[in-house]
Amino acid sequence: PSGPPSGPPPSGPPEFLESGGGAPMPAQPGAGSAKKALLIGGGVVGLAAVAVGAWAAYGFLSTGPQPAEALPAGTLGYASIDLDPSGGQKIEALRTLNKFPAFEDEVGIDTDDDIRKAIFDKIQDDADCAGLDYGDDIEPWLGDRAAFAAVDVGGDDPDPVVVLQVKDADQADTGLDTIKACDDSGDLGWAIEGDWAILAESSDIAEKVVKATEKGSLADDDDFQRWTSEAGDAGVVTLYAGPEAGDYFAEHADSMFGFPLGMVDDYACSMELPSDAEPGDSFDSNSFDSDCGDPSAGGSDLSAELEQKLRDFQGLAVTVRFDGGAIEVEAAGDSSVMPRGLTGGGTADVVQSLPADTGAVFGLGFADGWFGDLVDYVAPYAGSDPDELMDQLSELTGLDLPGDAETLAGDSAAVALGSDFDPESFFASEDGSDIPVAIKIQGDPDEIESVLDKLRDQAGPGATVLESDQDGNTIVIGPNADYRAEVLADGGLGDEAVFKDVVREADQAHTVLFVNVDEFEDVIKDAAGEDDEEFVDNLEPVAGFGVTAWIDGDVTHAVARLTTD
Repeated sequence: PSGPPSGPPPSGPPEFLESGGGAPMPAQPGAGSAKKALLIGGGVVGLAAVAVGAWAAYGFLSTGPQPAEALPAGTLGYASIDLDPSGGQKIEALRTLNKFPAFEDEVGIDTDDDIRKAIFDKIQDDADCAGLDYGDDIEPWLGDRAAFAAVDVGGDDPDPVVVLQVKDADQADTGLDTIKACDDSGDLGWAIEGDWAILAESSDIAEKVVKATEKGSLADDDDFQRWTSEAGDAGVVTLYAGPEAGDYFAEHADSMFGFPLGMVDDYACSMELPSDAEPGDSFDSNSFDSDCGDPSAGGSDLSAELEQKLRDFQGLAVTVRFDGGAIEVEAAGDSSVMPRGLTGGGTADVVQSLPADTGAVFGLGFADGWFGDLVDYVAPYAGSDPDELMDQLSELTGLDLPGDAETLAGDSAAVALGSDFDPESFFASEDGSDIPVAIKIQGDPDEIESVLDKLRDQAGPGATVLESDQDGNTIVIGPNADYRAEVLADGGLGDEAVFKDVVREADQAHTVLFVNVDEFEDVIKDAAGEDDEEFVDNLEPVAGFGVTAWIDGDVTHAVARLTTD
């Protein structure tokens, strides 16, 4: 994609947020959480929330005022949509999505359709609110834009709110009264300020949002502007998580994702090997530490290191767009959340030199000290000391870590799968000698061989999968001699049309994932059989899929791209 604009426009793209880097806000116990769940699911709040999910499939570029103007700076989570869009993204989206039979059958939206009514009708089919009529109760006042957000206005937890653009404040009041009458929970209040209606669990909360916004809006927030700009050109949807989300998760980490993080510590403890373990030994569940989970045995809460990582979180944004027959997702976020060793090397040569008919590849570039950085990064999540974790991994693998791991990976490495891969042959193969799979590494082949010898000694009869060939600074490891030779040669994947369309950032990426769906189409059809014709029909338009990631200064970028024929 083209580079990001020099600064965020006065009116941005439709935006969508799942706070905390794309994960849902964790549910908190208690009656307040139950009321918030009812709020999100009922009435117009339900309309807006479901619309956010539905619109992720067929929202379009918009212009004009955005709901971020009606929310306070420092909002934790934000998701805005355009219910009646126009612009180039609308044409591009329909051109792409209408290639898929499922979209046409299930959604069936044309450029002239009123998306608001289409979404309302879908919700009305499942809702028990027979007295609500779109033409009488919704259309006269509902504007083109809406948002869902999580805001902190002084409560115990962030409050979920919905922002709706309104064309007529009086009719909006009347329409919202009608909607509230359909909601048995009674958990619906609102405040109308200018062209926006703020819906919340109560009118008191809605009024607090209005007052907080008067001190500064999300649209003017420096973090919001920075990260939505870093995420590249405007598109269909934008996800945003601000620094406040990291603080929230740090404070509520013991119940994040529905379980205490201390359980991670306990699991790591339970998998510690016996002190007399030797490489190659086998163990059953009774061999591990049975005292874990006992508070006196070391079960712990969130580590100080992990809490600090969460508090240091600077933010992230993700944009979904349609571009040249492709669906593209671009993310930009705080690079400190990634282990630097895995973001310092390039993969261009090792990936682009693979055979032109490569079916799938996953490549990584490595900076000096990457394995130590990775262990340092993982250790707080496991509740372990990095040195102790490194020792445990050394005992488990029989390798001298971190040195052997860094030697084995070289400067860059790519796992490649040939386009003639056959799942039946894979499961039937005794030694893998007929499977087109290999690892191509650029590094010091002689030193890599010394590490492979250690692994071969442990593998015994299974060591055939570790056979290798080398040429210059390149070594290829795999069970199939013919495929190893093909991968070792200088191939032309980097010049292949689907690869160039999917992996546009290959020259600068430290991580590359690429799947040439066209090459695997026959294999997928055979595997799916006649029982899943619908899946095959919707797969046929897909040409390829890929993900690239790279670092630019203190910002991590990633692009996922699905292209069509």
